[in-house]
Amino acid sequence: MVNMTETLDQVRDFLNTWEIPNDTRVPVDHLEALVSTPERWAGAFAGLPRPRHADLADLRSLRTDLRAALGQTHPVGLADRVTRHELVVTLREAPGEAVLIRPARPSTADDLLAAVVNAVAAGRWHRLKACPDCQWVFYDTSRNASRTWCAMTPGRPDGRGCGGIAKTRAYRARSRAG
Repeated sequence: MVNMTETLDQVRDFLNTWEIPNDTRVPVDHLEALVSTPERWAGAFAGLPRPRHADLADLRSLRTDLRAALGQTHPVGLADRVTRHELVVTLREAPGEAVLIRPARPSTADDLLAAVVNAVAAGRWHRLKACPDCQWVFYDTSRNASRTWCAMTPGRPDGRGCGGIAKTRAYRARSRAG
């Protein structure tokens, strides 16, 4: 049985290899450093095949495409990519697991794409979203999938409370206007 939470966590972590740090607010790409160091890759993505340096451009492109599809219930923009990668569909009898999509041969891009297709099929992909302020990718656990920001309060020293910041800005703008 495929653990949907674990595979979506890996997709989320992969998408967060590109980030906007709180201190500099300048985008940083960590993907090459992770690929260059087997120990760091294994620590960040246990069970996911480590890509070769030659795969970096394709992985960056995949990351961009997946980020563009965040929050969508039907990410049709990924159809071309799904067609180009060889994914295998397995029909299952277990309740709640009618279909399992997996890569024909293990590779980083194929494994990530299979996890995304499984999440779309299970109706969970739309809950993976990017914060409109810091662009951090998070899984929306709210009952009605309406969460917008990564967090309301920082929660940790390097965290950012984008929701609290946005609501404070809106309040101050309303106060100035009224």
